[in-house]
Amino acid sequence: MPPSPIALAALAERELLVVTGKGGVGKTAVAAALGRLLAASRRALVLEVDPRENLHHMLGVSPSGGELTDAGGGLWLQNLKPREVVDRLVAERLRIGPLVRRVLASPVYQQFAEGAPGLKEVAVLGHALRLVEGRERGSWGDRFEIVVLDAPASGHGVSLLTAPRLLAEVIESGPVGSLGRELAAFVADPARVGVVVVTSPEEMPVQEAIELAERLDERFGRLPDLLVVNGVYPPFPGGAKAAGAGGLSLWRDRRRLQEREMARLDDEWRGPRVELPKLPVDPGPELAATLARCLGDALGAGDAAAGGEG
Repeated sequence: MPPSPIALAALAERELLVVTGKGGVGKTAVAAALGRLLAASRRALVLEVDPRENLHHMLGVSPSGGELTDAGGGLWLQNLKPREVVDRLVAERLRIGPLVRRVLASPVYQQFAEGAPGLKEVAVLGHALRLVEGRERGSWGDRFEIVVLDAPASGHGVSLLTAPRLLAEVIESGPVGSLGRELAAFVADPARVGVVVVTSPEEMPVQEAIELAERLDERFGRLPDLLVVNGVYPPFPGGAKAAGAGGLSLWRDRRRLQEREMARLDDEWRGPRVELPKLPVDPGPELAATLARCLGDALGAGDAAAGGEG
C-alpha cells in the first residue's frame, strides 16, 4: 500500500509548488486541478512556461498572452515567456531608458540572454518569488499566497531547481549573481518550495519518476512532497469474463499492466503518493474540476475541492 499522502493543508503552506513529470502523463491537468483545489483557501496562481499555452484550456479561459488572467474562484493563470522576464529584470536594474534600449539591442546581451546556463530558469523562479513576496502589483491584489508552476518535463524540472545554484557559481558578483544566490536559498528550503511529481502507471513514466526522486535526493537531500499517479484504471470485476469481449479485455489487460507498475512503486518509491482515476472526460474545465475533487478527497480536503468551479 502507498504511504499516506501529505495533507492538503501542509502542501498549501508552501509558497511555490513545482509540478513536473514525463510528458504525456497529464501533468498540466494535475497542475490545473491542484491550482483549483488550493484556490479554495489561498490566493493562487498557476504559472505555465510552455509557449503553446495549453493550460487555459483546462481552466476554461482565453489564452493569457503573458498577462495575469483571472480564471475564477480565486485562481489566476499566467503563461510566462522567460526571455521577456530576463529583459524586464535587466531594465529594472539599469533604469535609464536609453541605456536599457542600448543594452537590450546589443548582440553581446542577445547571446548572453539566450545562452547563459540557467538564466531563463532563474527568470521563471525569480518571477514566482516576486509574486509571492508582493513585489509585483496589479489587479490581482498585493501578492499571491501560492504559485503552482506547471514545470518542464522530468529532467528539465530538476534542472529548473538546480539552475540558481549553477548561475550563482558561474556569476559570483553583481545583480545576476545576487539573484542566483537568493533563489538558490529559496528553492532549497522545503518549507517554501514543494515538488509534486506526476506519473502514469506505465513502465517509462514510472521509471522517470523514480529517477527524478533519486536526483532530487542527490542534489538537494530531499524527496518530492507528493507523487500523483494519474490515469489509473478501476479494478477489473472479479466475476467478469473478458475473452472476446473487446473493451473488457482491454480493461483487464491495462489494469494488469498498471498493477505491476504500482507494485514497483510500492517497492521503490519512498515518499507519499495518491492515485487519480482514468476519466472518460476530454481535457478541459470539467476534467480539471473532477481531478480537483479526487485529489481533494485523497489529500483530506473534503468539500473544498469543489470550490472555484465555473
